[in-house]
Amino acid sequence: MNKTTQEPLLEARDIIKVYPDGTEALTDVTFKVYPGEVHGLLGENGAGKSTLTKIISGLLPLTSGQLLWKGKPADFKNPLDALNQGIGMVHQHFALVNPFTALENISLGQEGSNGLSSVDFDRIETRLKQIMVEGGLHAPLDIPIEKLPVGVQQRIEILKLLLRDVDLLILDEPTAVLTPQEADEMFVTLRKLKEAGKTIIFITHKLREVLEMTDQVTVLRRGHQAGTVWTKEVDSKDLANLMVGKEVLPSVKRGGAKIGKPVFKVNKLQVKSELGDIAVKELDFEIHEGEIFGIAGVEGNGQTELGEAIGGLRKWESGQVLLNDQILRQMNPRAIYEQGLAHIPEDRRRVGMVLDFSVRDNSILGLQSSEKFRGFMGRVNWGKVKRHAQELIEKFEVKTQSIKTPAKSLSGGNQQKLVVGRELSKDPLFILAAQPTRGLDIGATQYIRDLLVQLRDQGKAILLISAELDEIFQLADRVGVMYEGEFTGIYPTHELDRERIGLLMGGLQEAVEKS
Repeated sequence: MNKTTQEPLLEARDIIKVYPDGTEALTDVTFKVYPGEVHGLLGENGAGKSTLTKIISGLLPLTSGQLLWKGKPADFKNPLDALNQGIGMVHQHFALVNPFTALENISLGQEGSNGLSSVDFDRIETRLKQIMVEGGLHAPLDIPIEKLPVGVQQRIEILKLLLRDVDLLILDEPTAVLTPQEADEMFVTLRKLKEAGKTIIFITHKLREVLEMTDQVTVLRRGHQAGTVWTKEVDSKDLANLMVGKEVLPSVKRGGAKIGKPVFKVNKLQVKSELGDIAVKELDFEIHEGEIFGIAGVEGNGQTELGEAIGGLRKWESGQVLLNDQILRQMNPRAIYEQGLAHIPEDRRRVGMVLDFSVRDNSILGLQSSEKFRGFMGRVNWGKVKRHAQELIEKFEVKTQSIKTPAKSLSGGNQQKLVVGRELSKDPLFILAAQPTRGLDIGATQYIRDLLVQLRDQGKAILLISAELDEIFQLADRVGVMYEGEFTGIYPTHELDRERIGLLMGGLQEAVEKS
């Protein structure tokens, strides 16, 4: 799509959003979305993307500015109001009732809401089948949601909106929980929807997807509009620079691997999920000195339970974990740390720090009883703690007003740098890094990835659990791909490409071996 003289379908003029606590989430954001285009919305976490789309879809009122829909001022009171006007949003976390079939989910709210009329399922099913043929968006209608793959559930969310004949679909990180194959299928669907005249706002943090799918891109940075550009006129470096306002390193610098002796071993490990089923099934692997072992897979296939078990946050049912040939019993996290393990947890806010504690206090969590910080009569020597916190802030570039600042006041990136700094200050034998860059901006992501590679080059053994394929490909020397609690394969990273790893992530081990 080239520059157009069409009238915009949606226009945002000088949008400002200030929350009741005084936070200014959006400042003077102005852009246009044209009929039949895919418009990308790009920005770091906290840039204002969610706030903007919530305003457009009727979830939030704007503070000032104006939305125009089909050339007329729009003031949506709620999501139903926006939906009735032709705007629908598929959120990252689907709004589906698991025991209900696809047809029942799609029919919710269609008819009978006043209690006086029944739902005409036959009419709705007939219309849905017509929509599926026209758009190539196929999904079984008679199977409960809980038995369907995530990619199919997402199609059902889109079908819900198409049944309501929306003109604008807002898709929030639509490929976040999909395998590469499912993501490719999603892109085919979006192209067909575009050909059918639908308009799409596509929210993603993946530059490759923006360049592949969009006609225009609006980039937000810290609540401000960094720019709106025609996609064909820019490349990934241009977009990254718009996002962060500075040059971004294009890749991680890696030295040649110098693999040493095995440091960490897992034998026949079984771990249960919160629901009581076996989430990790007799897993076997080992990690050597000077190696990053990556675990890839669609989220929900046992990675979280594996990381929590190794880090002492979850009991395992059977099996064995060894660090430097010493068996790690089922210990609490501090006892495991004392054996030489450092843990960068998946959820830094829930288990990585105490948000109401200061930067100083968080800098020694798990270390507060160590000899390093003991003073007279075994009490904490706060002078030593202060020096330790200041050293971490400087070495790991944590931006904070002071060491007394509450951790909750730091940005996500600086919270993560603080956790990483604390864990690595233990001089560990082995590092467990679970989703180490989740929710971070490009600059903080680059910093953490470079640091992990430096530690690997220094001979550390590292287990990297990540849902980001780009991160796995950048950092890992070997990759174990998890599907339903098991490895569908362990491979040197250079033997994998996106298609092959996608097949493994989807459980298609046999298909890979035959290829």
